[in-house]
Amino acid sequence: MTSSTPASLYVVALGSNRRGRHGAPEAELRAALAAIDGVVRASPIIATAPLGPSRRRFANAAALIASDEAPPALLARLKRIERDFGRRRGRRWDMRVIDLDIILWSGGAWASGDLVIPHPQFRRRGFVLQPLNAIVPDWRDPLTGRTMRQLAMLLGKGA
Repeated sequence: MTSSTPASLYVVALGSNRRGRHGAPEAELRAALAAIDGVVRASPIIATAPLGPSRRRFANAAALIASDEAPPALLARLKRIERDFGRRRGRRWDMRVIDLDIILWSGGAWASGDLVIPHPQFRRRGFVLQPLNAIVPDWRDPLTGRTMRQLAMLLGKGA
């Protein structure tokens, strides 16, 4: 009898505010969800105001993903998907066909050169918390101990 390591769960935020080969930003998100192996659940896609100097509205969503990959390996896979979709690294806050960020990991916290989990800014971003609250409302932030539901309520109150 062989034993296998259970898959880790990750929460990935998805965003787009530029048309790509799949169409409008909402279509880019749907195509990205199809390209990410291991999607267990996905949030509804929401339209949000831009962050920073961009004038284009964003389409945002979140996905719960099961994967046997360690966090750096999943990050590398997500970056490959971004490149395949036409994402080019450039100016911060610029328009993008697709943005895929690891927000949470069932293993708790992680920090390495180019990856920090939980994502350092997610608690302050309604466009991330709203989709997270839709799919994992009881998931606890490993640093604050608060659930996604609590964090979304706190953000809504301006706390």
